[in-house]
Amino acid sequence: MRKATAITIPILICFFVGLTASYFQADAIKNWYPLLNKPDLTPPNIVFPIAWSVIYLCIGISIGIIFLSDSMMKKELVKLFSIQLIFNFAWSILFFYLRNPLLGFIDILILDIYVTIYAVKSYPIRKVSSLLFFPYIIWIYFATYLNGYILLNN
Repeated sequence: MRKATAITIPILICFFVGLTASYFQADAIKNWYPLLNKPDLTPPNIVFPIAWSVIYLCIGISIGIIFLSDSMMKKELVKLFSIQLIFNFAWSILFFYLRNPLLGFIDILILDIYVTIYAVKSYPIRKVSSLLFFPYIIWIYFATYLNGYILLNN
């Protein structure tokens, strides 16, 4: 597989997942989310699509780099990446579409684990792949805080 294809396809998949999730959460973002008690650190809504665009670009590049490697762990990392992407998508459905902060919180805790494991396991293969996951890790941990606050205060 050509290098450009190995990088581009995962990026497109990530953006497709994100756009699909945004379709399911659009109504709740307008009609439910504004009514929730949120922490003072909650960013304005415009920050979320910008952050996710950067994150999807970074993680798509990350798995593309792993895919191009000769590592014996490539298959395991592709599996970890796929699982975390499923939990990423599921969070939007659980939290926004179903309007269920508890199920969203359970999902995001699992997502935290998979994202962290991916970053740790990818480091020995390609350091840059691991480092490209750090904006995602920071954002997901922050989202966990936001989700937890909303769960406890609504």
